[in-house]
Amino acid sequence: MSRARYAPEFKAEAVKQVTERGHGVVEVAKRLGISDKSLYLWVRQAKDQDSGPAATEAASLRSEMAKLKAELKRTTEERDILKKAAAYFARESG
Repeated sequence: MSRARYAPEFKAEAVKQVTERGHGVVEVAKRLGISDKSLYLWVRQAKDQDSGPAATEAASLRSEMAKLKAELKRTTEERDILKKAAAYFARESG
């Protein structure tokens, strides 16, 4: 009995159905007529490939984005306080 060979495009599409579309591994494997063990392996290999340099860059971008969001929130709060103070002093002097 020989092992079935699948095209990389077929593997990628099967993995995409699991990772991006949220379908279950067993469901996708049954639908495609492949072993669920094979699909579990392909998903794990895809995740291992994703943990390379691109994943590191994505993580640094996420942390930078979180830092910038916090800074924007703080700056917006400061602006709102200054608006209220300006309105208060304008009302008091006028």
